[in-house]
Amino acid sequence: MINKLEKIVGRDSILSNGKEKLRFDHIWKTDIPTNAFAVIFPKSTQQISEIMKLCHYNNQKVVIQGGLTNLVGSTITKKNDLVISLDKMNQIEEIDEKSRTITVQSGVILEDAISAVDKKNLMLPLNFGAKGSAQIGGIVSTNAGGLRVIRYGMTRNLILGIEVVLSDGEIISSMKKITKDNSGYDIKQLFIGSEGTLGIISKVIFKLEEKPSSRFSAIAGLTNYENVINFLKFMQKGLSGSLSGFELIWKETYKTMRDSSSEYSSLLDTNFPYYVIIELLGSDPDNDYKRLSELIYSAIEENIIEDALLAQNERELKMIWNLREDVSVLAKKSTYDQHFDISLPIPVIENEVNIAIKKLNKFPYVENIFVFGHLADGNIHFIIGKSKNDEEKTKKINEIIYKNLRKNLGSVSAEHGIGIDKKAYLKTSRSNGEIDLMNRLKKSLDPKNILNTGRII
Repeated sequence: MINKLEKIVGRDSILSNGKEKLRFDHIWKTDIPTNAFAVIFPKSTQQISEIMKLCHYNNQKVVIQGGLTNLVGSTITKKNDLVISLDKMNQIEEIDEKSRTITVQSGVILEDAISAVDKKNLMLPLNFGAKGSAQIGGIVSTNAGGLRVIRYGMTRNLILGIEVVLSDGEIISSMKKITKDNSGYDIKQLFIGSEGTLGIISKVIFKLEEKPSSRFSAIAGLTNYENVINFLKFMQKGLSGSLSGFELIWKETYKTMRDSSSEYSSLLDTNFPYYVIIELLGSDPDNDYKRLSELIYSAIEENIIEDALLAQNERELKMIWNLREDVSVLAKKSTYDQHFDISLPIPVIENEVNIAIKKLNKFPYVENIFVFGHLADGNIHFIIGKSKNDEEKTKKINEIIYKNLRKNLGSVSAEHGIGIDKKAYLKTSRSNGEIDLMNRLKKSLDPKNILNTGRII
């Protein structure tokens, strides 16, 4: 098998015979070495196709790895797996300024794509904490969200074209730059969010936006959740479509982050139950700043918010967003941690979070509970620190966070995917009929069950 793989990609593009263990299955957990029999690094869609033809013929199970930022166990390997790493498929093939599109291979780092587009005075709206390491293929495979979903939508809303290699090596190419295409089934949507279980994404075409000429941010302190909702409505109405970010941070999370560095000492005090970070992307710097400052002042006057800080320069703007994005600070506060990204209808979020916190605080092994999220999207993140990490305690915490999702028509995963870790809880968010259809699609496109086996379903 190794010899045949070497003929496809070359000896220098395979790790085996113990060298595979020098690579890790997860970027955040560098104590988990790759357990596969080999790691292979294709450089083209055609090479992926040849690899999959060989794997299909030999019933060889494959694990697809990108930037290794996954949080739900999708990149974990077993000793008989073949890892296909997309690291070397890292070319930005085209930036089309007239069509406002970018064509990228799946191994391109998101931040590299953002920077390349920025030089053309265009913008790729995807933005989240792991942008410096997350690869395009993984981002598309998990339908990643992030900080600007309120304005630009999820990853799937930004994709025009896609190229995929199926389990038998067949290449499916739908690399179009058009927005409107009602010619039958929208095939690309099958693969977006499928976590590599239906095919291997090799190329993507994203639509771009004109680069905003202004960016302003502010952080506000609020006394109750009802005013958080009121503030969202107030800013959406007042900013007339230019509101691009609305992040909610609970008091304990904010206090921990603020106290973590002297850099944050000039930010708001830590005596408010809730903190909101907002972002405006606009086209008129002078008037945009004036409009935002006036809205902030009016929100204080109307007792919607208690206090606020409007960033006066790029340094302060970066400081505000660093406080929200650098979640590694929170994870390091405990011996072990569990991460959650659930979706709930906005009106029930406060009550459900309070119920979860009350129950979690009864467990002596729970050290910290940090809550934050993309409130406008109904997406709430938990980082729960704990002193012990056995399976029983992990399960108990899972059950508390996921208990009321079905009742509230929420989701066990807002943007991180299902992977292996959340597989047992898929039923909290999907009906039996939906899960059955997922199984039928999997069997149809991957009849030998060799692509990312055991993920999702």
